[in-house]
Amino acid sequence: MENKKQPKKELTIDQKINRRNFISFGVFGVMGVAAYKGWRWLYTAPKEVAGVTASAKAPLRRALNQTELAMRNFFSNNHLVRTYPKSMAAKNVRHNSDIGVKGGFVIEDWKLQVIKHTGEILTFTIDQIKALPKTEIVYDFKCVEGWDQIQYWGGLKMIDFIAHFGLAEETKLAYMGMMTPDKAYQVGLDMPSAVHPQTILAYEMNGKPIPMNHGAPLRLIIPVKYGIKNLKRIGSITFSDTRPPDYWARSGYDYYSGL
Repeated sequence: MENKKQPKKELTIDQKINRRNFISFGVFGVMGVAAYKGWRWLYTAPKEVAGVTASAKAPLRRALNQTELAMRNFFSNNHLVRTYPKSMAAKNVRHNSDIGVKGGFVIEDWKLQVIKHTGEILTFTIDQIKALPKTEIVYDFKCVEGWDQIQYWGGLKMIDFIAHFGLAEETKLAYMGMMTPDKAYQVGLDMPSAVHPQTILAYEMNGKPIPMNHGAPLRLIIPVKYGIKNLKRIGSITFSDTRPPDYWARSGYDYYSGL
C-alpha cells in the first residue's frame, strides 16, 4: 500500500516571529563578532612609519592614501562649492586655533616668500597682492571636528596670483606647500585643489582686513578642503612632486582632507 506524504504543517504566527527573531539575532551576532575582530585587528595593528605623515595605524593610512587616489581621479575644477548671499555669513567668525599665529609677530614686517622648484625665491608684499583684482566668496566652512559655518572672505584668486607672477610652470608639479612665518604650521595641497577657481589668498574677512587671530595679513581659503588645510598667515609657498610637510597629517589625520 502506497504511503502518502503528509502535507507540511504551516507554522503558527508565533513560530514565524520566533524564527525570524532567531535569524535576525544570529546575523546580528555574527556581524557583531566580525566587527569586533576587525576593530581589534586595527587597534593592535602597528602605527605607520613616521615621515610626512605619522601617528595613524598603518592599515588606516594605507586606506586613506587609496581613498585620496580615488578622489583625485574624480576631482574636477568645474565642480564648485555652493555659495551664499553675504547676508547669511556669520558676523562672529569662529576662531578654532592659534597654531602658527601666536604673539611676537610684527605685521608691518610681513612678506610672502614663494620658493620655486629651481630654488629661486620671489618675495611679495601685501600691497602687491591687494593691487590685483579682488574676489569674494561666501561659503560653508567645514571643520573636521564636525562643525560648519557660513563665512565671507575676500582676496586674490590663487590662479590669478599664479598667472600674474609667472608661476604657471610650478603648477605642473604635484603639490603646493605652505607654511606660517614661524614655521609652526604647515599644509600640503594637491595641485588641482590648490589651483581650484575658488581657492583664494584672503586678506579680508566680512569686508574688513583679517584680524590677527584669523591669520592677518594673508591666509588661505580653500573651500574644497576641511578647515585644517586653510592655513592662517601664509609665510611661504613651495612647489614639489613629493608631499610637503603637513601639521595635522603628522598627527594622524588624512593628508588629502578633501570635501
